[in-house]
Parts: sequence; structure tokens; C-alpha cells
Amino acid sequence: MSCSLIRLWLPGLLIVSSFAASLPLEAQDMPLTQVLIDGEDWQSVSKGHRFTDGLTTDSEGNLYFADVAAGTTINRIGIDGKLIAVANDAPRISGMHCGPDGRIYACQGGSYGRIVAFDLQAGKMEVIAENVKPNDLVVTSDGHVYFTETAKMQVSHIPPGGKVQAADVASKTDGAQRPNGIALTPDGGTLAVSDYGGRHTWVWRIAKDGSLGLRQSYITLRTPSPDLPSKGDGMTTDAVGRYYVTSAVGLQMFDPTGRMGGVIAAPTNKPIVSVAFAGAGHQYLYVAAGDEIFRRKTKASGVEAVRPKRKAK
Repeated sequence: MSCSLIRLWLPGLLIVSSFAASLPLEAQDMPLTQVLIDGEDWQSVSKGHRFTDGLTTDSEGNLYFADVAAGTTINRIGIDGKLIAVANDAPRISGMHCGPDGRIYACQGGSYGRIVAFDLQAGKMEVIAENVKPNDLVVTSDGHVYFTETAKMQVSHIPPGGKVQAADVASKTDGAQRPNGIALTPDGGTLAVSDYGGRHTWVWRIAKDGSLGLRQSYITLRTPSPDLPSKGDGMTTDAVGRYYVTSAVGLQMFDPTGRMGGVIAAPTNKPIVSVAFAGAGHQYLYVAAGDEIFRRKTKASGVEAVRPKRKAK
């Protein structure tokens, strides 16, 4: 199975203010009724793990995940619903993302402290970067890797064939204090990062050379109470540019302008830490919640494996 990109063009959506671009009319008001299907609820599709994380998908809609706490494999739930291990000797994997070269890029934390890439067909793993503290990552259609280093208050960048560089470092008063989840908009031109210790999801415009600019606290997350953080964690976007952010109060959905569309209740009382669209047509919303993986069918479709290459500006 391949992570190769589907050749589908999605028009640039986003963004208000410094990120201003025209929005389609249907993007002006996006309540949860545009996403959720009446009568459809969460269903458990895999259990018996310890701490599931790192959800990602390929062009066919197969879902991949890891068990950060106890597992040593990368697992796949196929569009047929079958669970198999597709990579062994892969402990401490958290964030993962299918790259344009068909490999699965992953954060390997703990004492490993590195970014790696798995070629599942060849059964090989390549170390992309070492001596880092990665949490979650994404890979653009032209091969730039961005990852969060929560402990460093930092978003880091690995250009194609290059070395790790700090793309953005927060100060004590500005920026993501605990950058965690990370996602790309459908056109691949905007990077979004959730703040586990704060109330915002931050966005940057991605320049042609891969550098980040125009940082904004774009989305304000709901919190359990005014004095508690959002615990913003895993993120994804859908084909029309909506943002989905796991948090302490559930899976929060925002329209492309950053406005709250609603909160989807978590399937259990266990924290949800990762989210992805996968399954047939990428129309199933999957979440990692403790020892289980859940999914529900939606009216939306994901973009993890359908992003086009960015046009040069």
C-alpha cells in the first residue's frame, strides 16, 4: 500500500487578515450538521493497546497508528477493517504522516530522539534527523518536514535533503508554549499547530523556500474552565479547510476562518490525542483514545493524502 498523493487539485482556501484569500460561499457558515450524519456514532475498531497515537492515512484510505507506551510496531487498519502490523522494531512512535515519496515519516521520542521514515514495501527505515525532541509532524507535497518540539516551545523544519532548523521558537509571552499537534491546510500553504498548554491554535504561512512567516493565534479553543488549558493535541483538516483539534473538552471543529463550528463529544472518558480522516473515500473520522481506536462516518472527506503540490508564487 502506498502513501503516494492522489492527483487532485483543491482550490486554495484561507485565510483572513494577513492570510486573506477568497472563501467559497459554502465556507461562510459551517456548523457540525455539515459534518456529522444523523444516526452515525463512534464505533470501536481496535482495542487492547496501551496508548494509541500517530494516526495517519494513505491515498487508499488505510489508517496507520502506533502504541506509544507499549508497542513496537506500526499498525494498519485497512479499508476492509483488518488490523495488521506493517513495521516492526518501531518503539516510541508518536506523530506520523505519509510523505509524497510513499514513506511514512514518524517522530520517535524518548531516548531515541529522532525523525525517521519507513519504506513499508522495502521493509527499510531511514533516520532523517537525530538529537531532537519530536512530538508530531507533517510532510508537505514538496518534501518539507515540520515537527513540534513541545519541550523546546519550538516548531522545527527539515528541508528536503537538509538539516534540522528552528522554524519558529515561542517566547514566554508569544507563540505556542507547548506546541503539540500539527496540520496543513488543503493547499499546503498554511501550517497549523495546537498549543497543549494554552488556548490557541497557531498558524503560519509557508514560503516558497519552506520558511514560516506571519504567525497568528488563529483559533481560540474552548477549555474546561477559564483557568485551565485547552490541552490542544492532534489535528487534521478536511477537503474544504475545516480544522479538527483534539482537546480536553472533545474534538473541536473550526471553519477555514477559524470560527468555532462545534465540539464533537469524545467516544469515551479517555483523552483523545490524535485524529485523521481515513477509510473509504477518506470519509471516516478516526480518533485515538487511550487503548482504543474509534471511527465514525461523516459528510466530510479528509485531505491527508490528497494535497497537491503548491504552486510557486
